[in-house]
Amino acid sequence: MSVDSEKLSVFPAFFRVEGAKVAVFGNGDEAFAKARLISNTSARIIAFATEPEPAYAAFLKRKSIEVDQSNFSPLLLNGMTMVFAATGDGATDRMIVNAARMAKIPANAVDQPDYCDFYTPALVNRAPIAVAIGTEGVGPVLAQMIRAGIDRQLPRSLGRLGRLANSYRHAVDKLVPRGVARRLFWRSFFQGDVADAVENGDLSAARRQATRLLKGAASADRQGRVFLVGAGPGSEDLLTLRAHRLMMEADVIVFDALVPQAVVDMGRRDAERISVGKRKGCHSKSQSEINALLVELGQAGKRVVRLKSGDPLVFGRAGEEMAALRDAGVAYEIVPGITSALAAAADFELPLTLRGVSSSLVFTTGHDLNGDILPDWARLALSGATVAVYMGRSVAASVAERLMAGGLAEDTTVAVVENAGRGDKRLLHGTLRELPGLERRDELTGPVMVIIGDAVAGANFAHSEPLGGAVDVPHTVVAAENIMKV
Repeated sequence: MSVDSEKLSVFPAFFRVEGAKVAVFGNGDEAFAKARLISNTSARIIAFATEPEPAYAAFLKRKSIEVDQSNFSPLLLNGMTMVFAATGDGATDRMIVNAARMAKIPANAVDQPDYCDFYTPALVNRAPIAVAIGTEGVGPVLAQMIRAGIDRQLPRSLGRLGRLANSYRHAVDKLVPRGVARRLFWRSFFQGDVADAVENGDLSAARRQATRLLKGAASADRQGRVFLVGAGPGSEDLLTLRAHRLMMEADVIVFDALVPQAVVDMGRRDAERISVGKRKGCHSKSQSEINALLVELGQAGKRVVRLKSGDPLVFGRAGEEMAALRDAGVAYEIVPGITSALAAAADFELPLTLRGVSSSLVFTTGHDLNGDILPDWARLALSGATVAVYMGRSVAASVAERLMAGGLAEDTTVAVVENAGRGDKRLLHGTLRELPGLERRDELTGPVMVIIGDAVAGANFAHSEPLGGAVDVPHTVVAAENIMKV
């Protein structure tokens, strides 16, 4: 898909139409639908209908909409702000649109995209709140389906809540500092006791709650807070709802190199973004510098999201950052994320634990294989534990050699995933004996997760390629069949 194909060909906007004259030409269902849509606004509708169908005529009468039975003439467009051609006759509609364009009036012809200067959306109306769904004319039914879903989610009281908020806006602008304090005030306003009272129809209680909330926000001290947030393995839809909410409230987003730009872009548009990316052999900031940055931002009263790939507590060096924040007296919170081992297992449909086969799970980087004594996790692997090795490509040979030297069978199944949990993931499978060859796979430039153990043979290898280059891997197939019989 080209980049341009992902861009809209229209710019969504809301036009001011209060008191403006809007022309609707037509007698039947098409004109009825347009008039019904515009009647959600305070525009002045002029229905040019020579013989409106009964249902449409009844609607026009009930809504006190002006009806003009004149045959079309360009003079009828004088003073119009917007024109809808909905006669049901394509040639007539095109004639109306051409006349409107000559008069520099935006026009819309039903079911003729080339003769539409704008498209009418599927509308969810909670005046003054409105949600408009457009498909650039290619999927009106889809737009209606989306509208129905949104309509069910938005409370009917939302408009009343919006009007109440508007009555407090001047006081909030005067009393509550700009930035995070003001954003948190409005979030509490729209989601807390104020909104509940409005929903229950008690506007007096809603005003009392809003005034109490305003006094609290105006007197609150400005204190910074740092959130150590797990961004997950990299796919936007694997980011937790809480993580996304905090990103939308952040003053500053501090992110690692492994966090994709698409995830970073999900944060608040005007939040400051600071890359502190660390990749092998290329560190933009040392860990001590990152610690100092977080402390500095927190002490400055900023609301900071420290965005880490995967889960912040799994090989994320969060311990050092928490210690620095504690020592400096800066408040912080941890927001878990989906760690890469779990994403890799999901990609392979791989049971990390399997009854009767493996009841233990080890997360490791494999970099602690330098001494003569096998580390505890290696001994666990020999006893049947599943081992998930992070950053596994660079240590594949040492992991495989030490485990085989320690007694783990060389035909033990391994699963390898590059870019776990992402759309561009790559899956490979093989045995412990074949694992050292992973280090020579220079085409694997993304983060690589290696999973080793008897339970791995229960994975689905239908979408993976063999590590050793062989077409068939009978050892994994047989192992999987045996395991699933347990």
